[in-house]
Amino acid sequence: MSVIAPVRPNVEAPALPGEASSAPPRVPAVKLLLTTFASIAALVLLVALGEVSGHLLLIPPMAASMALVAAAPQSPLSQPRSVIGGHFIAATLGAATGLLSHSIWAAAIAGGLAVGATLLLRMPHSPAAATAVIATMATADQISFVVCSVIAASVLVGFGVLQSRLRGARYPTYWI
Repeated sequence: MSVIAPVRPNVEAPALPGEASSAPPRVPAVKLLLTTFASIAALVLLVALGEVSGHLLLIPPMAASMALVAAAPQSPLSQPRSVIGGHFIAATLGAATGLLSHSIWAAAIAGGLAVGATLLLRMPHSPAAATAVIATMATADQISFVVCSVIAASVLVGFGVLQSRLRGARYPTYWI
């Protein structure tokens, strides 16, 4: 009788204690601090602008967008075209969907439509799908929500440019 060894998929097992990890290398301390402070400053500025304008600019998708811009500036998802354009398209689709219904079902459809539309328009930005969901559920001021989303996304891109200049890095990779 032969013993058959279990078949293991061709995937690396997670690193055990004492073994080398396949995780990305640690970020140098200076870059870590600069990225963290730039992110905090950008998000705090959104809060301040929101307080002054009377509009909510810091919504969860903007924090996710800042994470992409600050931590993965070379990613296609982090480029200005995707960040600003993605939030504009998603907020517009969400607001339009909200004209038909503010239900969670409509919000789910708007989120999916935002993913498809941003891919089609070559401006993929995953946090924008959440912007579409929020815009659909907003019951008032849909136009100002779209405008505020674009302003907030633009502020984040501005901080991404500032951070890259301070680090001597290149962001964005492309604008349009």
